[in-house]
Amino acid sequence: MTGVSHDFRKLRLDCVSRSFGLHNALRDVSLEVARGEFIALLGPSGCGKSTALNCLAGLLPLTGGGIWLDDTRIDRLKPEERGFGMVFQNYALFPHMSVEKNVGFGLRMQGRGKAEIDGKVAAALNLVRLDDQRHKLPGQLSGGQQQRVAIARAIVIEPSLVLMDEPLSNLDAKLRLEMRAEIRRIHNLVGSTTIYVTHDQDEALSLADRIVVMRDGMVRQVGRPDELYGRPSHADVAEFMGYRNLLRLSVTAVTEGMAEVRIEQANLRGSLIGAARTGDIAIVAIRPDDLTPRIGGPIRATVNSAEYRGRDFYGIASTGSGQELFFRSEYRVAVGEVLDLGADPQRVLVYPGEARPPVS
Repeated sequence: MTGVSHDFRKLRLDCVSRSFGLHNALRDVSLEVARGEFIALLGPSGCGKSTALNCLAGLLPLTGGGIWLDDTRIDRLKPEERGFGMVFQNYALFPHMSVEKNVGFGLRMQGRGKAEIDGKVAAALNLVRLDDQRHKLPGQLSGGQQQRVAIARAIVIEPSLVLMDEPLSNLDAKLRLEMRAEIRRIHNLVGSTTIYVTHDQDEALSLADRIVVMRDGMVRQVGRPDELYGRPSHADVAEFMGYRNLLRLSVTAVTEGMAEVRIEQANLRGSLIGAARTGDIAIVAIRPDDLTPRIGGPIRATVNSAEYRGRDFYGIASTGSGQELFFRSEYRVAVGEVLDLGADPQRVLVYPGEARPPVS
């Protein structure tokens, strides 16, 4: 078998597990990916996302579960039999080979003819806009150009699946932005399914059709970027998606999907995610972008620090009880200034925390 079909309908991970001794790097991970989708595996270091990618590639064997392309089980196939393209964090280019020889390496390993190799390599280099760099060595290229070579090498074999492991982490901020657009453009043109590992929320939000948030080897939430950004289903997902203000507060009222919580001497209203009752302790999540100074804002806090970020000021303020809050201001604020902070109730998310004790 030289590779699986490019025309599969569905990739399926069925209760996939991977252990290293007593450490469970992946725990019963199940996921379905449709042909042509761009999926981002997102999470902090050690969450299992790279392990999942390496299991898909065949670089790590499973200790439980299975991986399927339609009705074909592939986790028992060798890496070369799966026919997937892989783009590594460190590019993994051969330093002694020219760009065109690096790109054509996989085709040569497949025993393709010279004319076919030359044609496919030329098309791949044209796709990544490196036609004029074909005779150079990797060391003569910029980081962004080397990454394009790595992408060209991955797609030239016309894989059913392209696997990318933190491919932009070694680039500077400007190049990362440029390469994001290039990766999505190439994905759309080639039509392969892409599984992309990243710890960067912005990358995942801008690139993916769906995002898989992982933590401690488990899938915590799968959804479209707007779903993950606007309504994370768990407080820990919210924290990773940029809700830096996570407050443990008492619920004072619950009405029609909304909840009021007590902070200092005031009530704050928010959208209830899950179930809670009056008296419960809830976890309240607010993005710094959404917490702003406003007339009548329910949270009185003193500015500890503030920095200008090109258009707005972002700062940290403390309430009377010492609770630190991350906020945004459209105008300059000074250390020691007292602000009344508030947020739109639709942008305040209230998650169940601890239920109130039963009445004896």
